[in-house]
Amino acid sequence: MRWILRGLVAAGLTLGVALPAHQGAGAATTGNPVQLTSGFYVDPNSNPAAWVQNNPNDGRRTAIQNSIASKPMARWFGNWSNPIGTSVGSFVGAADAADKLPVLVAYNIPGRDACGGHSGGGAGTPAAYRAWIHDFAVAIGNRPAVVVIEPDSLGDFNCMNADQIAERNGMLTYAVQQFKDLAPNAWAYLDGGNAGWVAADVMAQRLNGAGLGNAHGFALNVSNYYTTAQTVSYGNAVNSHLSAAKPFVVDTSRNGNGTGNDWCNPPGRKLGVTAQTGGGAEMLLWIKVPGDSDGDCGIGAGIPAGTFSPDLAVHLINGN
Repeated sequence: MRWILRGLVAAGLTLGVALPAHQGAGAATTGNPVQLTSGFYVDPNSNPAAWVQNNPNDGRRTAIQNSIASKPMARWFGNWSNPIGTSVGSFVGAADAADKLPVLVAYNIPGRDACGGHSGGGAGTPAAYRAWIHDFAVAIGNRPAVVVIEPDSLGDFNCMNADQIAERNGMLTYAVQQFKDLAPNAWAYLDGGNAGWVAADVMAQRLNGAGLGNAHGFALNVSNYYTTAQTVSYGNAVNSHLSAAKPFVVDTSRNGNGTGNDWCNPPGRKLGVTAQTGGGAEMLLWIKVPGDSDGDCGIGAGIPAGTFSPDLAVHLINGN
């Protein structure tokens, strides 16, 4: 409700009575979700927060609470988030009640993680995906949100054939349109890979082919380690190949020491700056949840993708 009042005041309107939350929101409050909220949402049910709550006597608890669990980070939604409308609605509703801006990741496209393989899966069919992403957008509704659409989906083209690429572009274009039409106070960002994956001119073409024109912008460095400076340079290069430049956000969750020799649970990485607006991009965000494994690999051997590990978390805290 607070963001409705803020939007009306910003529009120069006064209220005789308080409206129920979201009533009559519509076009009058369509706009900047950062301005419609009072900071980023700290997820009390994130994987790190749940671990802290469940391990009160663990010697790593205080460091993980102070350095990770108490910070704003994204919530990832996929085929484990059923029903999707309820899962998204609950998360966004809690953030809205706190007058904070939630960051969500849609991660359910068929053939997910085609190149990496550790996070494979996704919706069974394009039709199932379209129904899922439609319900995702409906659940946000008029509430403020930031949504990152399908990490890796445009970087994975080298592991797909032409028919698969065309099918994926259709799904992404549909997803972007759903958020534009059904979630007017959400900023949706198509994932644009990272600075070391796809050449900037090629990524610009891929973003255009996936419906970037109807998205607010694009997201970079999701679940990766390139420095903010490297990533901003890459984002500006991508924009130089677009007919109209777009805002972009950078995942800083694990880029404090820059990149190493691998992308999958490499040693020696470190937490980056916490969520903020600006910083060379439109926003710097913790999109990957620090401490969540990339897969059964690196210093996370034996830990499935998406599973929180206190050991991985401590490595990121200490930068070793």
